[in-house]
Amino acid sequence: MTRTRNTTRPPGRHDQRRPHPAARAPRGPHDWFAERLLAVVSGQRPVHSLLGHTVGPAYDQLVTLAPSAPLRDRLRPVLRQCGRFHPGPGVIEAFARIATGDRVSAMAFRLEQGPDLRWRCAAIEMDPLA
Repeated sequence: MTRTRNTTRPPGRHDQRRPHPAARAPRGPHDWFAERLLAVVSGQRPVHSLLGHTVGPAYDQLVTLAPSAPLRDRLRPVLRQCGRFHPGPGVIEAFARIATGDRVSAMAFRLEQGPDLRWRCAAIEMDPLA
């Protein structure tokens, strides 16, 4: 008699470990933007890579941040945490914690959803010590 089990484990795996709940959390537009913004301010991507994804003063803020590349001269920065708050429909205010070695920096940004339902970055700020 063959017994079928309802399991999500890969074949041959016998332990009971499960992924951490945060690892399964759905990713949102704030995660995508946090990764792209981090790549720009760390000098890994050019500013113009976000040209169509920014509105208002956000692109100008990135142009100002990019030459100084606040995270460029350090170890490769890693996005540690990204959170969000919805102050109203079509708006996300997000933050990101960025680790470079044993140092942690902060980045805050605002996303606004346009009439075409695409999210665009409307503002970005980095902590002054970054």
